[in-house]
Amino acid sequence: MKILLVDGTIFGRKTGVLLEQVQQYIKEMNSDLELEILYFANLKHQILDGSPLNEDMKGMIQKFEDAEGYIFASPIFQASIPGVLKNAFDMIPPKAMRYKPAAIIGNGGTYQHHLVLENQLRPILDYFRCLVTPNYVYTHADHFDQDNKIIDEDVQIRLRELARVFVHYCEVSKTLAKQPVDMQ
Repeated sequence: MKILLVDGTIFGRKTGVLLEQVQQYIKEMNSDLELEILYFANLKHQILDGSPLNEDMKGMIQKFEDAEGYIFASPIFQASIPGVLKNAFDMIPPKAMRYKPAAIIGNGGTYQHHLVLENQLRPILDYFRCLVTPNYVYTHADHFDQDNKIIDEDVQIRLRELARVFVHYCEVSKTLAKQPVDMQ
């Protein structure tokens, strides 16, 4: 089962560090899952404006379509998810992520923006009909040292729990048909 871990920003390292930690926990729980981290910082992004997509954007869309589950990590900028992440969602066909498991991780400068994940990112994933785990993880600057290493034990526990629930959602999703009942 292919799992795409999405680092939804082109700035900073904290979201990537969080994904790398979750990737490790998932591997410990189910080594059969094929895990890939997609770092948006490595792609040449373009605004969705009707012009032909470049090769990086075509490849990104293909990765979303081929994946059978997702972990999304997003920083919170100006009380919102980054535009590059929303732009990516705008490029993905509506049925590409249907009934596939997804989990959410966020990072912000303060505790005040944790609900951005619940109020902005989750509804987008609901629109795509993802099977979103009920436990997202939100972190802030105090959870990291100056080298972006996670230093908060509670964050580690919550990331491990997110990985555990996500792996279970992956198992459940295997038996769920991806097509609507009237299309089977």
